[in-house]
Amino acid sequence: MKINLGMKRYSLQKRFLFAVDCIIFGYDGVDLKLLVIQRSLEPFRGMWSLVGGFVEENESSDGAAVRVLKNLTGLDGIYMEQLHTFSAPDRDTVERTISVAYFALIDIQKYKQQINEDYHPAWVPINELPNLIFDHTKFVDLAKEKLRYKAALHPLLFELLPAKFTMPQLQSLYQAVYDTEFDKGNFNRKILSTKLLLKLKDKDKLNSKKGAFYYKVDNKKYNASFNSFLNFVPGNTPKVG
Repeated sequence: MKINLGMKRYSLQKRFLFAVDCIIFGYDGVDLKLLVIQRSLEPFRGMWSLVGGFVEENESSDGAAVRVLKNLTGLDGIYMEQLHTFSAPDRDTVERTISVAYFALIDIQKYKQQINEDYHPAWVPINELPNLIFDHTKFVDLAKEKLRYKAALHPLLFELLPAKFTMPQLQSLYQAVYDTEFDKGNFNRKILSTKLLLKLKDKDKLNSKKGAFYYKVDNKKYNASFNSFLNFVPGNTPKVG
């Protein structure tokens, strides 16, 4: 059998477009929110969309996701992980497009001034989403499930918080993610049992009559013991597989 080593393409194979879409979660101290933008292309020009773009010829999907986030937010090094590959033949009404979805976590208060206004971005509460183009709502639903699963195993929700925060703020975040109420005493006890937080001397006196102590993450322990939240939220770990 003679092999043509100079062949640069697989013969008779179709070509598809390859894209990335980013589900960007943020927390403003009250609500868990999703960053959406207005689509600049037809069809559905002006409608709400996730942040995304096409993978360029000489980059990986990971590289494309980092580039897309950088272009929109001006940020490097934020928490991001690959979620799922969406490849239904009819998911894009223009051309066959395979999309790799990622979800990212950012602190809205820290990064809100860096959002690129050219995209007409908006932070919307996760339970009040507008209609999104194509199958982007499915992306968000899966990302919420993954976030809940991961947050029950790992303390990654701290990525959504400012450098220092109060216990009420942390509890409010967990309640927003899981859409449920937690008992204050039980929540505080379980959080503190992880030994991942350092109590600070100053208090938040604006949002509490008595003043709530600030805490910060012990980064050394956080990086060394990322699995310390195992079964932190009983009964809220979804099935995977």
